[in-house]
Amino acid sequence: MPNSSTQRPQDVNLSVVDLYTIGIGPSSSHTVGPMRAGYRFCLEMDARKLLSQTGSVIVDLYGSLALTGKGHATDTAVLMGLCGQRPRSVDPDQIGPTIDAIKRDSCLMLFDQQKIDFHFENNLVFHMDESLPQHPNGMRITAYDRDGVKLHCQEYFSVGGGFIVSGDDRGAEYSGDNIILPHPFSSADELMAICKEQGLSIAEIMMENEKSWRAADETYEFVDRVYNAMMNCIDRGCATPGILPGGLNVKRRANKLYRELVDRPEAGLKDPLTVIDWVNLYALAVNEENAAGSKVVTAPTNGAAGVIPAVLRYYERFCANVTQTKIREFLLTAAAIGSIYKKRASISAAEVGCQGEVGVACSMAAGALCAVMGGTPEQVENAAEIGMEHNLGLTCDPIGGLVQVPCIERNTMGAVKAINASRLALRGDGQHTVSLDRVIETMRQTGADMQSKYKETSQGGLAVNVNVVEC
Repeated sequence: MPNSSTQRPQDVNLSVVDLYTIGIGPSSSHTVGPMRAGYRFCLEMDARKLLSQTGSVIVDLYGSLALTGKGHATDTAVLMGLCGQRPRSVDPDQIGPTIDAIKRDSCLMLFDQQKIDFHFENNLVFHMDESLPQHPNGMRITAYDRDGVKLHCQEYFSVGGGFIVSGDDRGAEYSGDNIILPHPFSSADELMAICKEQGLSIAEIMMENEKSWRAADETYEFVDRVYNAMMNCIDRGCATPGILPGGLNVKRRANKLYRELVDRPEAGLKDPLTVIDWVNLYALAVNEENAAGSKVVTAPTNGAAGVIPAVLRYYERFCANVTQTKIREFLLTAAAIGSIYKKRASISAAEVGCQGEVGVACSMAAGALCAVMGGTPEQVENAAEIGMEHNLGLTCDPIGGLVQVPCIERNTMGAVKAINASRLALRGDGQHTVSLDRVIETMRQTGADMQSKYKETSQGGLAVNVNVVEC
């Protein structure tokens, strides 16, 4: 891994609560992360007792946050964070009125306490041709008093999945680096060795580690809440017609597809591949909700939020012997796999392209499905490896800077591919030529070699080769 202050060490402890975040769309790195950065800046100001002295704040956005920030709602998110809102608790319906009021009155309530001047054209700056050296998703927030004297300045880097790293090396918002885990692992090889030595499944290893943070019941409660949020998101997407915001005039398709499938259930008797239509539906529903700025679960990111819920709903509806315990096993297994990607590579499209988002989600879902279908740890590792191997090189080239085309359909492909990867692994004995660790390293290297125009900048690929109305 690159030796950068924004990179996590491989031995950092990651909890299941670090892998799943209930927040808002359309992007974990461009929306959830910047909102957290704005909120953290307020906490720093409050700790320094500077809020009452503040007269204005300037937000500078760099790299990918600038190039696709407007389409990804970065500007809106960071302002909501500065107003004291957090991704997990913000009401999506209140975002629009709050931003409209800031634009109308040229002021905002910093941390919901201090009224300060804020002019969109002067206080929110998109540096389209400049990146901060530490990470392509960089931002700087600076506070001034009424006389223009600088009070506090901090740089933040949104490193994927809603994680924020600050410029003073305090690190990302993980659950705790000083926790001693009974079964620490930073690679798939280490995880496989622990499973063999302890005679435990991947989910059981993950759960034993979670007990170092909190009681088992609390972890199960969190996992159940994540599951319910995922399923509710599918249901909302299936029920909601209309046009997605942003200017591309992309029609929601999940509602129409849902009605067609429900109205013609006999089609499944004639065409056994109708099950794929249902999987596509689940993924479409989630990512249309994400594109609309609704509540979703980062799994591991917002741009890839539809893959794991779609595969989980597929398991729940089309497979046998489904229980709450099995659903928890699914999400815990997926989290264990995702933690290895976060430690050894990246889940940020701005760093490694969409292979780090949809590719990682596909890998997590493939391994999780394999586990609940009775796969051995070796077969689970094989399924996760297959899921990523066939997403290597996947670029991030969103049209118009929006998380819509090709992002929404890409989640359907990731979900179907995850199911196939699981089935391939279950038909084998767990032995395979390429290990999960090797494919993760290959993904990291491929991302490093990938030109920046293919990494969430909307400067290459479909983003420049498809004629659309400017938005």
